[in-house]
Amino acid sequence: MTDATRAELREIAARYPQARSGLLPMLHLVQSVEGRVTPEGIQACADILGLTEAEVSGVATFYTMYKRRPVGDYLVGVCTNTLCAVMGGDAIFDRLKEHLEVGNDETTADGSITLEHVECNAACDYAPVVMVNWEFVDNQTPQSAVELVDDLRNGVERHSTRGPRLCTWREAERVLAGFPDGLADEGPSAGPASLVGLSIAHENDWKAPSGD
Repeated sequence: MTDATRAELREIAARYPQARSGLLPMLHLVQSVEGRVTPEGIQACADILGLTEAEVSGVATFYTMYKRRPVGDYLVGVCTNTLCAVMGGDAIFDRLKEHLEVGNDETTADGSITLEHVECNAACDYAPVVMVNWEFVDNQTPQSAVELVDDLRNGVERHSTRGPRLCTWREAERVLAGFPDGLADEGPSAGPASLVGLSIAHENDWKAPSGD
């Protein structure tokens, strides 16, 4: 781990009144550099925050977004929770496992794709949903999901459905660490299906209670 990375870790910690509150973004920064949460990264976070390595490791192993094994260029998550599963999520996941020749939480031999099944992505209105490095790719089928991962492996630029063009996992992790990539306003942030309730409220001039 370089001195520059350690300086950025200290920069993150300094953003918070209590430095230990910066641990989550600090772990994202470690992943953006190391490709996973490494023992060296855990030690660096512990040293900067005045925590034990066990305390940092406890956080890193609690949340599934922190990885202890190397992640590919693109983390592809297939929602297999109830609605997505009913709409075809299980079929998508099975097809990708077969096509990529990997199992859950495994990475392709070329290091390009890590596949995982995920629980609810809170995108049921666009089920079945696939996420690439935490960005939504909506209304998928087994065939469109295969085309998606093939494009990613072949360097073809792809865009999320409700967000920016897809970056690499390490680039996404750096954004989650709090270092913007300038893509926050690229692409729509919500689709029509998500805004139906708001549209109905506007049509009927419904407003939230004032609280008075």
